[in-house]
Parts: sequence; C-alpha cells; structure tokens
Amino acid sequence: MDWFTAPEYWLSRLIFQRGLAVIYLIAFLGAALQFRALIGERGMLPVPRFVARTPFRLAPSLFQLHYSDRFFAVVAWAGVGLSAALVAGVADLVPLWAAMGMWAALWAGYLSIVNVGQRWYGFGWESLLLEAGFLAIFLGNDETAPPVLVLWLARWLLFRVEFGAGLIKVRGDTCWRDLTCLYYHHETQPMPGPLSWFFHHLPKPLHRVEVAANHFVQLIVPFGLFAPQPVASVAAGIVVVTQLWLVISGNFAWLNWVTILLALTVIDGSLVAKVLPVPESPGLPSAPMWFAALVIVCTVLTLALSYWPVRNMLSSDQRMNMSFNAYHLVGTYGAFGTIGRTRPELVFEGTTDSDLSEQTRWQEYEFEGKPGDVRRRPRQWAPYHLRLDWLMWFAALSPFYARPWLLPFAERLLTNDRATLRLLRHNPFPDAPPKYVRARLYEYRFTTRQELLRDRAWWHRTLIGEYLPPVTSVKAKSD
Repeated sequence: MDWFTAPEYWLSRLIFQRGLAVIYLIAFLGAALQFRALIGERGMLPVPRFVARTPFRLAPSLFQLHYSDRFFAVVAWAGVGLSAALVAGVADLVPLWAAMGMWAALWAGYLSIVNVGQRWYGFGWESLLLEAGFLAIFLGNDETAPPVLVLWLARWLLFRVEFGAGLIKVRGDTCWRDLTCLYYHHETQPMPGPLSWFFHHLPKPLHRVEVAANHFVQLIVPFGLFAPQPVASVAAGIVVVTQLWLVISGNFAWLNWVTILLALTVIDGSLVAKVLPVPESPGLPSAPMWFAALVIVCTVLTLALSYWPVRNMLSSDQRMNMSFNAYHLVGTYGAFGTIGRTRPELVFEGTTDSDLSEQTRWQEYEFEGKPGDVRRRPRQWAPYHLRLDWLMWFAALSPFYARPWLLPFAERLLTNDRATLRLLRHNPFPDAPPKYVRARLYEYRFTTRQELLRDRAWWHRTLIGEYLPPVTSVKAKSD
C-alpha cells in the first residue's frame, strides 16, 4: 500500500505530534490549576449542577458518569502526565495500537473537560485542539509512514481555520474592508501582550498593509495548501510566518500554535532537507491493513461531517467558532468579525469599612493578565490560557454575558475563597475578607509615547461608571 503513506512527511508528523502533545500538556495543566474556582463543586459554574440538567448525548463526558473535585483533578493531572510522555516520544516506543490509544485517551479526557466547562471553555481553540488531536490518533507512529489521507485532512482543517477567519472579517466589520481595523485591534484585543503597545503605535499606513496582508493570507493563500509541492509548502510557510506575527502581538492561548503545527504537516520533508541539515528519513514500513481501514473510516467520517462547515462558510449568515456535534469534530472557525474602537475594562474593588460613605477607602484587586494597574506592562501568557481574565473582557462588553458567574465571583471575593484568589495576581485583603466588593467600568487606552516617558504608564484610564454596585455577604452583615 505504497500509495497510502507518505514517508517524506515523517519529520512533519514528528513535529506536529510532539508539538500538539505540548499544547495538550498546557491545556490539562491549566484545567488542573483553575478548575476548582471555575467549575468545581464550589465553583462559580459547578459541574454537578450542569450535568444534572444536561444529557450525555449533548455533552459526552466522563464527568457525566461521576463527578468530584478529586476525580477531576485525577483526570487533569493524568492528562498532564500522558502529554509529557508523548512529548518525550513514548508513542514511538510502543506498538502502533498502543500509540493510538494514548492519543485517543488524551482526546477523550480533554473532550470530557471541555464538554462540562460551560462558558469557561467556550473558545474556538478548544474545538481546534480536539479536532487536531483527533487527527493525531490516526497519524501513526514509527511503525508506519504517515498516512496520506490524514495529512490531507490536516490541510482541510487548516484551510477551514484560515479561510473561515478571512470570510468572517470581510463579511463583518467595515474596518476590515477599509483596512483600518488595526488602528484599534492591538489596543482593544482581549489580552494584549508585552509588545502590543508598540504594535499599536506603528504608523497607520503600515496598519493598512497589515490588514491587506491578512486578507491575502486568509482568503487566497489557503487554496495553495491543496496545490502540488513546492507551492503547498510555500503556502504553509506563509501561514507560519503570519501566525508568529500574531503570537508576538497578543495573547490568544494556543490558537496560533495549533495553526502553526497544522501548517507544518503540509511541508514536504524532502524539500526541507535541501536547505536545512535535517536527519535523513528513516525506513518506515507500510501501514497494516487494520490501521488503513481505521484511517479510511476517519476520512469518510470527516468528509460526511464537512457538509455543515462548508454550508456555514458559504452562508451570508456565517457563524464563527461553532461545533456542529458534541464531539467537537469538523467545526467552523473564525475570529474578530467585529473590532472594538474603545476598550471598556472592569476593575474590582473591596473595602473593610462596615458603613459606606464618600470617605470609604476602596482597594483594587489585580488580575494576572488583564489590564488593571496602568503602570503594569502587559505580560506574555499564551499559550497558557487565563480563563477568568478572558471572560472579564467579555463581561466588560456585555453584562448579560457575565450574568451567570459575575455575582458568584464577587461572593467568593467576600469570603476570601482560596481557589478564587489563586487566579488573581494580588489580593488587597490577605488577613481578612472585605466587607463590600464592587466593580467599576473604565475606558482604557494605550498611552502615547510622551505619556509613557512622563508617567511611566502603559495605560490611561477614564471612569465610565458603576458596573456592579457594592455587594456584601450575609456573614459581613452579621459582623
């Protein structure tokens, strides 16, 4: 079955699988460290309450069968351990069926987390990781050369990621069509990075060039992925370069890195060997019949499920980041169909005063990643995902979006809940919880060069008004 495999892509497979295992490790680690406050038994959106009202068919998950914080921790840390083993190359030391089982276990474990994660896990890169992880199951290990069909399925996934994102932009905000979106985006994106201030202050003509280049990369280049080599490798290389540009300009969890890994599966190793000193291709045997049969089943399933994302991309009412099934397979992707022109930002404050007055002293809570202290430079967090910080960005845009979890968050601040405080950078009340907590809405903007030099501040903020009026706990009232 020489037609079935492509030995020249052995290096692309190795990099893709090892890199994807790193992303899995980060994803499981984030789940292990953040879940208690977000979706734990005492979390803001508890898993037990969710599974009690959601049938298995709508949210297949191990946690539909049993949930406890201890069991969740076991699943998450087991995912970390298994991911680390795959990073170390264990999958190439075991039989093919065992390697497939390891990848399948990672996929099933993370699917179980995503399907009970509710709004905390409502991001497109969750589905992207699961879809890429599902393909990794069928890429095989050193017992067989990479299957051609799965390599083409990876290209199809990459095409949907890029082309879907391009379509949602030109169909969405007018600033994408008049090439002005990057006048605002670096400043108003969910979580700016350490270089975002500098990107924001690039000359406006260069911003227009960036937008035009984005349209070319996302609407034209993806078709090159299906062209013969070396055109396909060149198209993939362009995708890699533009994704690295996004990596250094913001924090988008592992979205950019999974996209880069998918692009690397397109690059022909024999072409790379002509320009770089890479190892020679090892002699890899042909695929066994049982493995080929599973790959064909995977391919047929993907093609059948592709009807919905294709229909979505062709629709004038295109939706972005949508899964059409509970297993997050063959979905539709896209981002930033609308760009904010200003940046609203929530600032949470607390006070130990029992009676509120104009003289009440309020102290601010600091988050790990989202803007707060105007003198604190944004940090690089991606590919690690700060889920609370990201949802705070959405909350500032839409109080309705935050309704299910914002008040529970404030209640946990009023009790100095340990799990919640671990998600914050600074708690101004380390000795005793505050009596009252409130949230105020500010408009943030990047400072000018002159303001940065004068005030040593990366942000300037202006108070808009009250977002959450002062709330107190029953315990605080009784005190």
